[in-house]
Formats: sequence, structure tokens, C-alpha cells
Amino acid sequence: MSEKKQRELRVRCLVLDHDDTVVKSTPEINFPAFLRSLKDLRGTTMSYEQFVEYNFDPGFYEMCADILHYTPEEIRYQEAEWERAAAVTIPAVYEGLPEILHTYVENGGKICVSSHSMRKTILRDYEAAGLPMPELIFDWACPEGKRKPHPYALQETLRILNLKPEELLMVDDLKPGYDMAKACGVPFACAGWSDNQIPVVREYMQKYCDYYLKTTAELEKILYKD
Repeated sequence: MSEKKQRELRVRCLVLDHDDTVVKSTPEINFPAFLRSLKDLRGTTMSYEQFVEYNFDPGFYEMCADILHYTPEEIRYQEAEWERAAAVTIPAVYEGLPEILHTYVENGGKICVSSHSMRKTILRDYEAAGLPMPELIFDWACPEGKRKPHPYALQETLRILNLKPEELLMVDDLKPGYDMAKACGVPFACAGWSDNQIPVVREYMQKYCDYYLKTTAELEKILYKD
């Protein structure tokens, strides 16, 4: 425990998205890998802005299944392409988060992750960035009907850690995270520092979210009562 005076928590558990909330993975890994799969499977391309907009609403899986009409085999193909890309590139962490999260844990806070990334990738990125390890991880391996935006991850976090909805804070850069938080009555903060904050995303999140955080430093300010 740090020798610094312990601060009283307002938020007892942070539930963090991973891609583009903690690490800069979409511009560095996810989007280039997606474009390679899209070219192989459909012989076409997509702009970064359109990709982000589809991830924002209706969501990544829905984009693949309902908009691109990928078959289950094609979805597995694009997953394999993404895993190959993720295996050889470690994305940068957003500035300030390591210090913020370590201080938060030192003061008694708990960290959980709800993400469409794979558990092994999340753990690798946390270790590489020197972040405190999460208590719980809900990743792409969750059954399809329990992945974000389904509220399963938050429901399980509340149950396992024996917490009330108001004691959590969900932090995500896109609408699926907001939707799951709203379904559980959990406060939501948008990671406005993300590279994914294109106008349509920013305008929606600023209008509806409990907090719109332009910098990681603004996250620290809402974690404590003082």
C-alpha cells in the first residue's frame, strides 16, 4: 500500500472496455486486420469512419452478421486474421492510465474488463503497459448471446463482487458499452480520449452519457469523493 493518504472511493469497481479505451488498438491492429479480411471475403474496402460508425451502432458482430452478411465460417476467418495481427503487435496504452489505475487499486478500487478482445490479448496488453491486473475479464469467448452489449458482464460483476449498480462505473468509447450499462442501472463514462470519437459518436455520447471524459485525467477526478 502506498504511504500516501488513502482517498475515499466514489467508485468501488471500474469496468473497462479494452480496445480504444485502455489501448490504441483499432487504428494500430483491429482496423487494418478487418480491411484485409474484408478484401479477401468481399473484394471491397471501408473507410475508418464507417468502420467506427458500424462498431458504434449496431456493433461489431452485428456489422459482420447483419450488414456484411458474413457466414459463420467467414466470421471465423476474420477472427483468425485479427488474432494473427494482435499476436504480433502490442498497442500503446493511453497516456496517464497506468498511474491512474495503480492509484485507484492502491485506494481499494477493483478493475474488471468487458471487451470484444480475447482474454490472452487483454492480459498481455495489461502486462506490457504495467497495468494492475483485472479481477474479472469478460471477453469475446463469452457465448454470443452474452457478449457486450448484453448486460451479462455487468450482472456477473455485481453478483461476484457483491456490489450495487451505483458502486460501479462502466468506461467505454462506444454505444454497446453504454447500452449494457444503461440496462443495469450502472453509471457510464465515455472514453472521449479515444481515437474513435468521430462526430456521430461524440455527439451521441455527449448527449446521453453520465460523463464524457475528454482526457484520462478527467477519469481520476470522478473516482473519489474528495
